[in-house]
Amino acid sequence: MSLSLEWECMVEGPVEEFLCTRIRRAEQALMAHHESVLRTYGLSMTQYTVLLALSRGGGMSGAQLARSCGVTQQSMSSVLANMETKGLIRREASPVHAKVQIATLTEEGQALLDRAYQEVTILERALTDAFTPSEHAALCELLERATSVLAQQTRRAAT
Repeated sequence: MSLSLEWECMVEGPVEEFLCTRIRRAEQALMAHHESVLRTYGLSMTQYTVLLALSRGGGMSGAQLARSCGVTQQSMSSVLANMETKGLIRREASPVHAKVQIATLTEEGQALLDRAYQEVTILERALTDAFTPSEHAALCELLERATSVLAQQTRRAAT
């Protein structure tokens, strides 16, 4: 069978069998789980990601956090204002640029992150336990390869 004919047969198959559909379903299931768990802590996924980034990277600007979380700077600005009001972070002027605000975790923010993280890691352990060590390693490698292809195709589509 020629490559083009093989591709036509593959494309004409049920949409549920498309690789992109399977990746999307897995991502939706993951997000639904995390959002459900985080909701009990009064956190959105973006807020949780901010807490996690700050706990690992120390103080960060709104622009850095926006890139880290995959949201716009405008969205991050309102997320950070909300988190500051809740006492989860504090923002202070950067010693380098007075107009740049650096966000850091408060003790309350770190404590909330610690509690939420314990629940989020339950899913990580369950997923890890669902595979043999070699399956886990293979899945991680395949997902990295898929992510690389997706990023490459996104860059190509943007040009």
